[in-house]
Parts: sequence; C-alpha cells; structure tokens
Amino acid sequence: MTPDVKRDSENWHRRARHAMAHSLRVRLVALFLILTLAMTALFVLGMQYALSVGWRDAARPLVLDYVDKLTLEIGSPPSIERAQALVQRLPLSVQIRGPQVNWRSNPESVSHERRWRNENRWHQDEPRLLERTTADGHQIQFGLSMAAWNDRPRFIGWATLAGLLLLTGLAYARIRFMLRPLNDIRAGALRFGAGDFAKPITVRHSQRPNELGELADAINTMGADIHRMLEAKRTLLLAISHELRSPLTRARLNTELLPETADVQVSRAALLRDLSLMRDLVTDLLESERLASPHAALHREPVDLAALVAEVVAGFHGALEVRQEISTALPVLDLDRTRMRLLLRNLLDNALRHSADAPRAPVIGLQPGPSGSISVSVRDYGDGVPEQQIEHLTQPFFRPDAARERSTGGIGLGLYLCKLVVLAHGGVFAIVNARPGLEITVTLPFISD
Repeated sequence: MTPDVKRDSENWHRRARHAMAHSLRVRLVALFLILTLAMTALFVLGMQYALSVGWRDAARPLVLDYVDKLTLEIGSPPSIERAQALVQRLPLSVQIRGPQVNWRSNPESVSHERRWRNENRWHQDEPRLLERTTADGHQIQFGLSMAAWNDRPRFIGWATLAGLLLLTGLAYARIRFMLRPLNDIRAGALRFGAGDFAKPITVRHSQRPNELGELADAINTMGADIHRMLEAKRTLLLAISHELRSPLTRARLNTELLPETADVQVSRAALLRDLSLMRDLVTDLLESERLASPHAALHREPVDLAALVAEVVAGFHGALEVRQEISTALPVLDLDRTRMRLLLRNLLDNALRHSADAPRAPVIGLQPGPSGSISVSVRDYGDGVPEQQIEHLTQPFFRPDAARERSTGGIGLGLYLCKLVVLAHGGVFAIVNARPGLEITVTLPFISD
C-alpha cells in the first residue's frame, strides 16, 4: 500500500469515526441497518425452525417413500442405464457401490454431495434418509445435483444486496430530510447567540406538526423575549444616562462657582474630581450602548494613525515615558477618528495605570499587516493579571483587583469600549500576558469600496 493510499484510508476511517460519533443522521441509519439485520436474522431463524419441525413431522415420510420408489426404478442389480435416465430427468446425483456395479453420476461434485448429505442427516442412530441397500448388496446414495445450482444464474444474492443498499439509501435520504430543520435551528441559535435577532428561525411547512417545528417555534419565542429584554435594558440605560447628564452639568457648574477660599478649596477639588468621574462614566455608558448596537454608525474618513497616536500620547501626563515604535510605511485606513482616539486613549491609560512601579515605560507600536491592515500594540511592564482572568478583561465593569480601587483598576469600561470600537471596525482584539506585563494587540483591516 502506497503512503498516499494509506493516508487516504486513515482519513476516511477518521471521518467515519467522527461521523458516527457526532452525526445524528449516520447513527440513525446505522440503527436502522442493525434493526433490519436483527429482524431479518430472527425471522429467518424462526421460519427455519418452524419448517424443520414441519419437515420432520410431515415431509420425512414422503421423502422416504419417494426414495424407495427411485431405488425400485433403478432395479436390483442396479442398472446404470436407468440411473443415467433418472439423473437426466431429475436434478439428482446417484452413487452406486457394490460387488458388481460401482458408478457415480457426477464425479466432480463428491465434496458438495457429501456435505449436503451430512447436513441433512437426522440422528446418528437412524439410517441415512437418502441411502438405500438393495437385496443383492448394492448401496445406492441419492443427493441433489449441485451442477444444476451452479449452472443457474446467481443473481438472487446480488439482488438482495442491491435491495438492501437501496433501502439504506432511501432511509438515509428520508432521515436527512426529516432532520433538515436541525440545520436551521442550529444556524438560528448561533445568530441569537451573536446578538442578531432580526431573522427568526425558518419553520418549514413540513416540520410544523412535529417536535422539530415546535422546538423552532419555542426558540423563536425565546429569542424574541430575549431581544425585548435587551432592548428594554438598553433603552432604560440610555434614558438614565441622558437624564443624569443635566444634573451632573448643573452640579459641576455650581461647584465651580463656589468662592475661592482656603476653607472650601479642598472640598471643591474633590467634588470636581468626583463629578468628572461620573461624567466620564455616563459618557462611556452611552458610547458602549451605541457601539454594542448591531447598527452602530461609524463616521469613516482617511486617518493617519501615526499622527493620531502622537496626538493622543502628547495629551497624557507623563507622555515622555511612553515609547513609540511606529513603522514608516503605514497605509492610510478609513476609520472613525473619534472612536479611534477613544481606543488609543483607553489603551494608553490602561498601560500607564499599571506601569506606576514597572521597570520600563509602556510601549505603543504600529506595524503594517497583511492585505493592507495595520497592527496596533500597546504593552506595559507591570505585574500583569492571572491567566484565568484574561478572557474577562473585556467584560463591562470587570476589574481584576479585588479591592476595585479606581487608582489601579478604573471603572471597568475601558477595555470593553476598546473591544467594541475594534469590532465595529471589523478588526481583531487580543490580550496576552507578555510576562512581564500585559500586551494588547489590535488588527484593523483595510476595507475597500
């Protein structure tokens, strides 16, 4: 066996094992075949036993009488001419052994006749059913002529196999048709899981009266309920955020109008800081809800990311500590400038916050990627986070520190907003432990018109 043939055989066996383990259609067809074979075997064995009982009780005396008549027809001493005429007239084989005559009608079928006679022997203490001894001492043995069976076309077995394969194919096609709604249900569940509730699961007319149709209707109802709950939550959050903006603005204005005296200077600064945090929280909540919507609107325009990075870095306190590794051959992408500024600001703010006691300053890099894309990476050299918490960093209001101090963990919306901005642009957002520190990589694709 050549290596290619061996590899193809191994792949086929692997696919077959996978289909048997995971495909409901294949397992149902296999169950159908097993049941068919089991029922066929049970039927054949039962009928064989029933016929054998009938044979012993009724047919055996008739066969004994018929064999006696054939023996008389051959005569005593046996006549070879009469035996030949008998063999030509009937599908029989005859063997004569004795003191005067030793003759066999089909010398080439000795083994077949012997096996046939042995299979049709009754009990060991009874005389053979198809053997007779004449008065002059000759022994005559009768048997079925195997030449008649060999000469007959053997299409019955092949026809049976073809019929079994045809029934198997029809059963598979029918089962596949019956289980076709499972593909629609699976696709609909994946859409609902991704937040797309616009298109319900298609319920075919052929599946409505059965359990699969009821399951599709139930999942559609569940999806509609979840969609309504999510929309109600989003509407409530947007309404609260909008309503909070006005009193926050008035509170900040009244705080700034407080007299500039030494007694209220500290309280005034604390109030302004808390009001700024509340304003940023409301702004981030509004922005996250806008970006989380499947119809998020981006105002795309050609953006020079290198210049935008330099602008964002310059706006940070401690900007001189941030090391920039920017390639000189970067393509210009159509991006939402405001959202990209928010992305870069949150990534740098996260890196600077975790680099207070780090041995090295954070690094932001821009490198060209495949197919006209751009890779943005931001790395800090702080303590990092436990590996099991990596996947939770982009969840809203999640902070890895148990104390949830704003000085170290923010409010828990920064990386969540960053991921939403990247996904809205069709990009890829990834976080890895760089040991030391954390590295966040963003890939922004090139989108042609």
